[in-house]
Parts: sequence; structure tokens; C-alpha cells
Amino acid sequence: MQTPPFRAAPLPLAMPWNTQRAIAPGAAGIADAAAASGQRLRLGEMDPHLHCSVIGTCLSTIELRKLMARFIDVGGLDDLEVHHEAVRLTAHDPALARALSKALDRRHEASVQRFARAGDDAALAGLWQQSLKAGEVPGAYWAVLTHRRSTPALRQQVFGDVHMLSHLVGAANRADIRRLVALEQENRALHERAEGQQQRLTELAGERERCHAERDELRARVVELERAARSVADRADSAPGGPSASQAVAHAVAVQTERRAAAEARADALHQDLSRLQQEFERLRTHAGELGRELAAAEAELHGRTVAPDAAAPSALHDGLADRRIVYVGGRPSSGAAIRDLVLRHGGEYRRHDGGLEDRKGLLAAALAGADLVVFPVDCVDHDSALALKRICLRQGTPFLALRSASVASFAAAITSMRGAPPPRGPSCGGPCLRHG
Repeated sequence: MQTPPFRAAPLPLAMPWNTQRAIAPGAAGIADAAAASGQRLRLGEMDPHLHCSVIGTCLSTIELRKLMARFIDVGGLDDLEVHHEAVRLTAHDPALARALSKALDRRHEASVQRFARAGDDAALAGLWQQSLKAGEVPGAYWAVLTHRRSTPALRQQVFGDVHMLSHLVGAANRADIRRLVALEQENRALHERAEGQQQRLTELAGERERCHAERDELRARVVELERAARSVADRADSAPGGPSASQAVAHAVAVQTERRAAAEARADALHQDLSRLQQEFERLRTHAGELGRELAAAEAELHGRTVAPDAAAPSALHDGLADRRIVYVGGRPSSGAAIRDLVLRHGGEYRRHDGGLEDRKGLLAAALAGADLVVFPVDCVDHDSALALKRICLRQGTPFLALRSASVASFAAAITSMRGAPPPRGPSCGGPCLRHG
């Protein structure tokens, strides 16, 4: 890039008079005039090269489509075409530029007011770095670009940071695809294992039925032999040589009794094996179901990004995240950035506490203040932090979700499933004791 994107490029001689009139006041001159008058810079006063990044970063596609419908016919246009039309018309249509500026001011009013307290560009740069680390990019980007104390060098810096974030989002998408492939392979292996267990259970059930039939047959045979033995014994007592015949019958009865005991022992062992395999099969089926839900949530999110990369299409995941403050406790840094991007993409606010690795556990209660939903993975947070987290949520009446793992797919599946089954809220949910955990 030879020229910073927010500086006015030299005007060609053949440029139409109306375009020259729209671009002629250079961005640097307008910014200096705004600083001298104490006014914030408007979207129409910025260099047109900045319009694309501002509109694409600071406004959602739903809001942009609704606003553009007042100026053009958006029917039949996809989100990308609406974005292109908004960028093209902003430099030439003052009414559209004013409407976009008002919409951006309303959406990011809190960030604008927070940045308005900065007295120079150094303070602005510090606030921008804080917002960048916290993932609060859209509001901070608009506030810095329009601030009366913002310099061309600072605008160049924040534009470069936002530009590099787009590359990081692309890398996160590729990581999500790799995780999705791994989950599909794991799900396929679990299904194959579950089918094998089901076949083994069927074979064991048939063998158990055969053993039960054999046992019943042996019992009937023993009863018959005992009856015959008593009859023979009665006759032998009155006949010569009777004691030897009674001993033979008693031996036969003992042999049959031993066979019956062995058959019963074998049937009991098979019954225990069957119970154990049934429990294992139920566990695998539950695990496979969880993986299936995670796969469905991951596929839905990836499909939405493929169809409209910059959009947050209405969905169960969007309904669970939009306009909600999400506090994520624990987890892994490798998946934390992707989860944060997912929350922000669907219009939510993201906060994270690492559970006590670097952030103090004593600050956990302060981190949860004002949260709409608290989420933590059970496989990546220590036991003490999890108990403290549940106690605080139950005391404050804040809903919380315990995830199966720290993966992005597990987070997406849990948020999606909240529509049918809301997470626990308040002391009446039957959770841990508020005093002892």
C-alpha cells in the first residue's frame, strides 16, 4: 500500500465534476477542521477508502440491509451486493452518509462516550489497544476514526489492525474445519463401536435365553430324577440288594444337581456381562448423541459462514447469543479466540476469566457481574473454580452452562440447545449448596 487508505488520492484530470466535489476536501483537512471545531468526524467526511472497512466492521448485515432499503431496492440482492452498494453510494449520497453515521452512533454509543473522554491521541491509542485485546473492535474502531483528537497516523494504525483481524478470522475458520473433520471421524468410529456392541448384546441375549431354557430343563430333569429316586429308594428298601441301587440313584442325582449349579452359575455370569455391556452401550450412545449435536451446530455455523461470510444469519445460535453478555470461565487459549469471534459475530458481548491461571480467583465474582450467561468447560477448569462459579451464579440468579469440552463445537451445540431447555437459573434449580458447593 503506497498511500494510507484514509488519505485522499490525487484526483485524475478526467474525473467527473460531481466526484471531484465529493472527494475534493481531503480526509486530513476535514479531520483537522473537525478537531479545530471540537466536532466528531462524520462518515461522509472520511476518505472513501475507509467506507468499506467501517460499514463491514461496525454494522451487521441485518442492520445494513434494513437501512439500505430506505434508499435502494434490496430485493434480490445478497448481503455482499448490499454492502457494495452502501460503500459506493456513501461517497456520493450525503443523505445516506448521514443515515449511516446516525446508525453507527446509536449502535456504538457506549464506546463513543468512553473514547470521548480521551484528551489526546496517546490516550486514544491506549483505549484502542484495550478494546482490541478484549475483542471489542467494532465500537472502538468507529469511535477512534471519528474522534476529534485522532491523527492520520492513529487512523492508519487502527485500519491496519482491523485489516489483520480479517486474516485471523479466516485462519479461525480453517481451524474450525479441521476440528469438524476430526469430530466427524470420532463420531463415525463411535457409531461403528456402538453397532458392534449392539450386535454383541443381541448375541449375549440369545445365549442367555438358551441358558435359561437349559437351566429350566435341567431343573425339571432333576425334579423328575428326585421323584424317580424316591420311588426307586422305596422299592429298594423292601427288595434284596436295595442299598446299592439307592446309592446309584443318589449319585445320578448328585451329578445332575452339579450340572444344574454349573448352568446357573454360567447364566448368572452371562447376565452380569449383559448388564455391563448394556451400560457401556448406553454411555456410547449418549456420547455419540452429544457429538452429533456438536457436529450439527458446527456444520450450521460453517454453512452460514460459507453462504454469507460477513453475516450473522438468524438461527438458534444467533438467538442464544445476540445482545447477550457471555462470560467464559476456563477453557484453552487455542479455542478461546474462535469462541470469542463466534459470540461477537452473532451480536453478543464476550468476557473471559481463565479460572485462576493468570486471573485471580478472587476476581471471579466481579467478572460475573452483569453477565447474561456463564459458560465453563468441565474438562478445562479446576474443581474449586467450578464450585465457586456455581455458588456465585446461584446466588446472583445468573444462568450457567457446563460444557462437555472446551471445543468450539461443544460451545455452539450447548448454546443452540438452550432454546428447548434453558440453563439452570437461581437457587431453585436443585444445584449445589450455596454454602458447601
